[in-house]
Amino acid sequence: MVVALIIACEVGFWVLLALGILLRYVAKMPKASTVVLLCEPVLEVVLFVTTVIDLRNGAEPDWKHGLAAVYIGYSAALGHSTVKWVDARVAHRFFGGPPPVKPAKYGAARTLHEWKTAGRWVLAAVIAMALLQGGIWYVGDDGEIGSLRDWQLKMLFLIGINVAIALSYTLFPKRERSAGGGPAPPPRARHPPAPPRPVAPATVRPGAGRAAGARGFFSGSRPGPTGRRRPPCWPSGPG
Repeated sequence: MVVALIIACEVGFWVLLALGILLRYVAKMPKASTVVLLCEPVLEVVLFVTTVIDLRNGAEPDWKHGLAAVYIGYSAALGHSTVKWVDARVAHRFFGGPPPVKPAKYGAARTLHEWKTAGRWVLAAVIAMALLQGGIWYVGDDGEIGSLRDWQLKMLFLIGINVAIALSYTLFPKRERSAGGGPAPPPRARHPPAPPRPVAPATVRPGAGRAAGARGFFSGSRPGPTGRRRPPCWPSGPG
């Protein structure tokens, strides 16, 4: 019965999610959509109560009860983020919504994303372990609690994997690769351009123009400002 109820809760989760999306984007009823989505935690409550009743009626705890605790932990810690993930992509794909925001790929932003993801999985594992421990206390040491202990060990392993992944991004942050295949070099600091050097004004000595003209007249080069050359065809004067 517990396994059938877990499957029913999973199917009910996606049915409520689809109904909420249809009410929001097709029927244009956002308030009704919110009410429907808020009914999803009721499924976990029903599963939890049913599991407790099953144990109270004398059922031996086994892997099915442990799986129920794990499912409740997952739904409580990651159910909201799952709804947001599906909602953003359906809105963009079918109803003209903005594209989903993708997580950062490099640097400190990627590290922060990995720690947030690890935090959600750690929370799910902690909730599951707490429920499993409650079942162990309820059954007592005289009962068959080995399967519940095994699920607790699995949750510890799940916590270790997520923390190790996030820690690896902290110690070895992922950097963007350059065109050559290696890590991109850090950007160089830009210095402000140097100010132009002052240019001293040119000084003209008195008589420099006349001297230049005289040199041009006697040397046959271009005459200076004050020198004039007589054309070769200039007729000579009288006498």
